[in-house]
Order: sequence, then structure tokens, then C-alpha cells
Amino acid sequence: MNGSQTSVLDIVLSSLTAVVIVVGLILWARSVHDKKAAYIRLAITGVMSLVMYFFIFRLFKAGGYVQIAGVFFTLAWGWCMAIVWVPAMTGLLGKLFGSFYDGGSAEVDPKPFYSVFRTHRAKGKYQEALAEVRRQLDRFPTDFEGIMFLAELQAENLNDVPGAEITIHRLCAQPGHSPINIAYALNRLADLHLSLHKDRDAAQRDLEKIIELLPDTEMSLQASQRIGHLADTAFLLEAHERPKIAMKKGVENLGLQRENGRLKPPEINHEQVAADYVEHLKRHPLDSQVREKLAVIYAGHYHRLDLAEDQLQQLIQQPNHPSKQVVHWLNLLADLQVQEGANIERVAETLQRIVDNYPDIAAAETARRRLDTLKFELRGKQKNTSVQLGTYEQNIGLKKSA
Repeated sequence: MNGSQTSVLDIVLSSLTAVVIVVGLILWARSVHDKKAAYIRLAITGVMSLVMYFFIFRLFKAGGYVQIAGVFFTLAWGWCMAIVWVPAMTGLLGKLFGSFYDGGSAEVDPKPFYSVFRTHRAKGKYQEALAEVRRQLDRFPTDFEGIMFLAELQAENLNDVPGAEITIHRLCAQPGHSPINIAYALNRLADLHLSLHKDRDAAQRDLEKIIELLPDTEMSLQASQRIGHLADTAFLLEAHERPKIAMKKGVENLGLQRENGRLKPPEINHEQVAADYVEHLKRHPLDSQVREKLAVIYAGHYHRLDLAEDQLQQLIQQPNHPSKQVVHWLNLLADLQVQEGANIERVAETLQRIVDNYPDIAAAETARRRLDTLKFELRGKQKNTSVQLGTYEQNIGLKKSA
């Protein structure tokens, strides 16, 4: 190998060595916490190393005794560089392999801790608990869990329901909270108003706030349904005061009774129940539970499948209901159609809606299997005779236009 080839090889090897060293030192500088000081140290030592490298290179090229001096000078400089860089490089390699086990040097996101708050609250030290939760919220002002802890402490332990109301309303005004969390917070506030003060009106305002903040969502629909089932304040107070119940005298000589007619439960007045449901739905048209019960009465008692279908179709076509609930209503509609003797095409159309609208859930496969056996299910079914409604006909419909 001639001298020019040796010179080129030396330059290539020297350049590769320099690149590896520079890359390793940059990685080291990025891994330390004080990056500014690390980069300054890297720059100074790098410049010095580069100068000494070319100086030593020139000594070896000089030949003779100067070359021998270059060997000793190289050893001395190598010791100095080892003292400076070996701890850094070994630390870098140690972190590289250690990160496979301990997760590396990535910083963990800070988060609040409420163990001290829970301890104080469990011991009845409510002021200390209040100070602790406020201390955490000073650092994390939008933490949902902490805000709810504060509201519940204010209402349940400090007898400050207005303060809890302000806390939750501030939460609702903060950006970044999910709709589910907002709905949960307002539902919880409604629970506090009902359980602590028996205040139905305040609870209704809380639920109406959900409808205002989250219109056209499943949460607003659930809030509307809950409003329809809120008991009045008088009933809540009576339940709280536990009034005495007068017990009726039981049947005497039970074993000697020839007929058990007196032991049968009283018959349900379906006409009155249906009328009550109709009036309730006029006030709370989104109450799906009552509308479903009304549909069952229309079909089961009056044998008016058309009215039952109308009620269930209103539920099915209402937006924002979860798919599980819609599938339940479609299956119920199919059950009522089979019960009232509808033809196979009509029932199959109802079940096919489950398959078409929700093909990826288990209910679709159940509907497919039911379609395969539908003719056997309908066999022997006969159309029931409709009940004459008389004067109740004017109130039974509750059509969509109402």
C-alpha cells in the first residue's frame, strides 16, 4: 500500500472516529439535566481535543525523537480525556441499557395526590381536609377529581351546599372538561340537593343545566328523563320523616277459608294507569321508560298494536339513544307484533332493522337467528280481539303531533 493510500485511510479512520466521538458527546449532553452547562463543557473540551489531535498528529508525522515524545504526550492527554469523558460516556451507556428496565430518564407528568385529604376527612378533620384539597387545586386547578372532592366535602361535611354549587358551576365553566364529566358533576350536584335538603327545584335546575350545556347529546336526553322522575318536595320530606303506616288487620282463620279470593292482590286498573301515563308524557315527552310501559299496555291490555307501535317508533326514532336501548325497543316491538298476531313480513321487517342498523354487535346475530325461526314462532298465533275503548278513546293515542 503506497503512502497516498495510507494517508487517505488515516483521514477516513480519523474522521469516523471523530464523528463517533462527537455523536456520543452530543447524546451525553442531551441526557443531562443542565443542558446549557453541558453544551458549554462539550464545546470547550471538543475544541481542545481537536487542537491536541492535530498537534499529536503532526508530532507523529515528524519522525525521530519527536515521534517518541508524541507517544508520551498522547498517553498524558489520553489520561486527561479519560478523566473528563469516561464517567460521562459510561453514564450514558448505563442509562441506555438501564432504560429497558426502569423506563429511562423521561420525566413523569406531575399529578395531585389526595391521600392526605382522604385521611383527614375520614378522621373528621374537615378543615384540615379542606386546606389540603385546596392546596392540591392551587397546583392543579382543573383536576376533575379534586374539584369533586372539594364540592362533596363542602356539601356533606361542612354543610355548605351553596359553596358546593359554586364549585361545580366553576368546573362547568372551565375549558377542557369532557361532556361526560360535566354531566356527572351536575348529576352529583342534583343528588346532593335531593339527599341533603330535599330540594327538588334545585335538583331540576341542575339537570336543566345539563340540557343547556350539552344539547342534543345522550347526557341531555338522560337528564330530561330524570327530570320526569323527580319526586315532589312533599314526597321527599315524607320519605325523610318516615311517617307511621297503619297496617290493616289480616285475614282471620286463614286455614278455614273455603275460597282464596280474599287473598288475591287487587287487580290493576289499566285504564287509569294508561291515563296517568298519557298525562305524564304530556309534561315529560322524553321519558322513555313511561312511554315504553304505555306501549305495553296498549298492546297487552287493549290489543291496539297500532298505538303500541306508534309509541315505540317514537322512542326508536329519537336521537341520542344508545344502540343497546334502540335494539331493546326493536326487539320489544317484534315481541308485541308476534303476541298480537302480526304477519311474518311485518315482524321480519322489524328484526331486519336490527341487522341493517347494527350489523357489528351481538344483537344482530341474535336477530338473524330469530329471523330463521320466525315462521315457527308465529305458528299457532291468532289475532286477538280488540277491546272496545269507549270514552277513553279520546285520550289513548298520544300521537307524535302531541
